[in-house]
Amino acid sequence: MKLQTIVIIVGLIAIPIIGFGAYSAMSAPLPIGFPPPTAAGKIEIKHYPDYRSGTYTYIGPLSQAANAAFEPLYRHISSNNIPMTAPVETRYPIITLQSGQSGKGDEVGQAEISFLYRDKDVHPQNVAQGIQVEDHPAMTVVSIGLQGAYTFTSYQQNLERLREWLRQHPNYTVSGPPRRFFYDSPFTPDVLKCSEVQIPIK
Repeated sequence: MKLQTIVIIVGLIAIPIIGFGAYSAMSAPLPIGFPPPTAAGKIEIKHYPDYRSGTYTYIGPLSQAANAAFEPLYRHISSNNIPMTAPVETRYPIITLQSGQSGKGDEVGQAEISFLYRDKDVHPQNVAQGIQVEDHPAMTVVSIGLQGAYTFTSYQQNLERLREWLRQHPNYTVSGPPRRFFYDSPFTPDVLKCSEVQIPIK
């Protein structure tokens, strides 16, 4: 088989896969009142309304938090017929903000991972053990937009960029634990995945 033919076949296979990944992300709506994702590489201040979520508490290596929580959270929304939204939220311990150990992926701690409901009128009837329905207050954050694989090293490196931004803007202070928003499905190629690292501020 000619090289040109192989390239065409590979391309025809890859395009639907990439398209499906992009569609999976774009087809999940944001919670009502949420601002759009921050562009990759940009740092900005964002304001979020109060919202409700189904939350799973995870204890272990923080690099595995989001993956470990996906199955129980997916069962939660499926059993209650709750539509999928984007992003998925992971709130990390405040120690990850204080340690400055950028690049280490073996930190152990407790993280809260949430599927966000479209609005606060969602009241699940079946809440399995290990899942908590939470209401979150409105907040202001400083956020950095990212594109690429959802690695814990990426979280730590960009958290440090936000810490540097805070050092340069001393009129703002930290008001809560840092978090990451994951906007895309597992089917999305890593190069296309969008996320944000955020620090609540006041």
